[in-house]
Formats: sequence, structure tokens, C-alpha cells
Amino acid sequence: MKLALVLYKYFPFGGLQRDMLDIAQVAAQRGHQVTVFCSAWQGARPAGIDLHRIPGRGLSNAGRMQCFARHLAKALKGAKFDRVVGFNKWPGLDYYYAADSCFAEKAWRQRGMIYRMTARARCYLAFEQAIFSPASATRIFQLSAIERDKYIEFYQTPKARFLALPPGIPADRRIPQDWRRVRERTRQALGVGPEQTLLLAIGSGFRTKGLDRSLAALRDLNMPQARLLVVGQDNPRPFIQMVRRYGVAEQVEFLGGRSDIPELLLAGDVLLHPAYRENTGNVLLEAMVAGLPVVCSDACGYAHYVAEENMGHVVASPFEASAYSQAIRSVLAKGHEHWREKGAAFAARADVFSRASVAVDMLEAGLAAN
Repeated sequence: MKLALVLYKYFPFGGLQRDMLDIAQVAAQRGHQVTVFCSAWQGARPAGIDLHRIPGRGLSNAGRMQCFARHLAKALKGAKFDRVVGFNKWPGLDYYYAADSCFAEKAWRQRGMIYRMTARARCYLAFEQAIFSPASATRIFQLSAIERDKYIEFYQTPKARFLALPPGIPADRRIPQDWRRVRERTRQALGVGPEQTLLLAIGSGFRTKGLDRSLAALRDLNMPQARLLVVGQDNPRPFIQMVRRYGVAEQVEFLGGRSDIPELLLAGDVLLHPAYRENTGNVLLEAMVAGLPVVCSDACGYAHYVAEENMGHVVASPFEASAYSQAIRSVLAKGHEHWREKGAAFAARADVFSRASVAVDMLEAGLAAN
């Protein structure tokens, strides 16, 4: 199979980016010819996968996306790919990997008419329409049933075009047998003492992930022994100002993007993820299989795993800061040994590792059926 994967920008610490690369590598390992189209690529180029950069120029995000879409159509024309899979919303896709939330829901329920008239909104709505319209033939890799139902509501997309995928977190997130040793070593390297409480906020896009809520909670908790490590690729400046304003500057550290997430998960005492919007939230499952409890908002698509497995606490909407702070205290009161045991049991029985393989299975089956 000659496979084209389309992602606007690749950087090594984004969840969508990792998902794309996982699918690309599984397809390449099965002998398929894989080409990735993008406007920018940060980090090492993967072996066995072709990389094709196409321009995305413009004075605005919408202008750059439209430029990219035009050049993408030219690049794909005549290339004779068997399947074109988009990880952002573009016209002309065979499959769309639905990691992003429904833009129409935001435009019509959270914004006004003036916003919908902007070039940005009109561009994004048109790209979304190209995928989800009943007239479109694009099939959709579904990651969240909640978001699927929103798309069906706003576009009347036939339900049969949605293909449900299981989660697909890295297998190295499972709690290892020597987790105590790794935990101690990592905490020492981070300068975290045995009596300190280590809070983790992991994910690029600090605003969307609700970092402001976690910083406010750190202030309200009044736990001088607590430290909050913020891991992810984003501009920290607005949040550094917030940290100073809250008087917790000595307790917060911005680490940037990191490749040692498994070790950090073992070192931590709780994952904080009070996102405003989160289609899925792979990091919730990554924490759970590592035995790290999670306190998250119910806006996260994978929050139901936390609730069903009692692996922390899900803060209900409408979000209340006091409920969030109390949930953190409640989770921390049980101690890390309790959570590691529960996490190991969850990892042993849950199907949360197979998404990339299942996606490639579906692409192969679709091709064989034609």
C-alpha cells in the first residue's frame, strides 16, 4: 500500500504528532510505502519513512492553512497514493484521524456571529465541512464517542463512516517491577526530597490543558512541601507571571518538552489535568498504567477510564476550583503504594496500547475491500 499521511507540523512532544508517527512506523514495518506531508518537522527523521515538506505561508494561521491545503492538493495530484490520511482537517482526504474537537460546536455554541464571519472561522468551518458533510466520502478514525456525536449533530455525518479506534499509549508507560528504584533515582535527579509531594502537569498547550487551574490550586492548597513540574512545549511566559502573582514561584518549574515521561510518571505523586477541552487525553492513561493517580476535568474524553477504574478523581462541570483542590488532597491522602498496585492491575487487563496497529489493520482492510 502506498500511504500518504498529512500533518501540518511535527514536533516530538505533541500527542497528535506521536500518534501519527506510531501509525507511520507500524505501516512501514508491515512493508507499506509511507510518505509524510508536513510544513515543518522538528527532531530526527524516522527511518523507512519519506518526508515531503510543502509550504504553509501567510500572514495568519488561516492563511497559512489555506496555502498548505493548496500545495497539498498539487502534491497529491497524480501521485497515485492508495490512501491519504489526514491528522488535521483538509479537503480531499480518504481518512481523517479525528483527534481535534468539533470546531462547529465551538463556533456556534461558544462564539457569536461576528466570530463566525472571521476569515479564521470560515476557513476552519469549510475544512471541517469537507470531511464531515454527508456528501463527503472521507472515513473518520473515531477517538471519542462524545466528539463523534457532536460531528453528527452539526453535519449529519452518517454514523457508518466513523471507525472507532482503541487507545494507543506507548507500552513503556507500564509500571516496571523496579519502579521504586526508578522513582527514587528520578526524584533525586529532579531535586525532589522524599518528604516532598510532586505534582505533574504534562501536555503541550498549557492554556487548553488547564494549567492556570492547577497553578491556582497550588496556591489554594497551601502545601509548602509540594512542587509542580510542568512538562510540555508551549510559551511559559504568561504562566510564569501567574506563578509570581500567586506567590508559588519557588514551587513551580517549567521543564519544556521531555523524552523521559515514563520516569517522570513514576517519580510523581499525582497527575493534574483539568483541561478546558481534550478530545481524548492519552496522558491520563499513561499515568494510570504507571500507577500514578489522576485528577482531571470531565472535559477529557478519557476521563471515564479514571472514574471507572477509581484511579483518581474526575471534577464535574461546571468546574469549581474548590472541588479541584479537595480532589487533589483526597487523592494524595492514599499514598503512592496504593496507586501503583491499582495501576499495575489496570495495565494488565486493559486494551489501551493497540491503536496504531488497529488503524493500519483498517486501512489494509479498506483497501482489500475495494
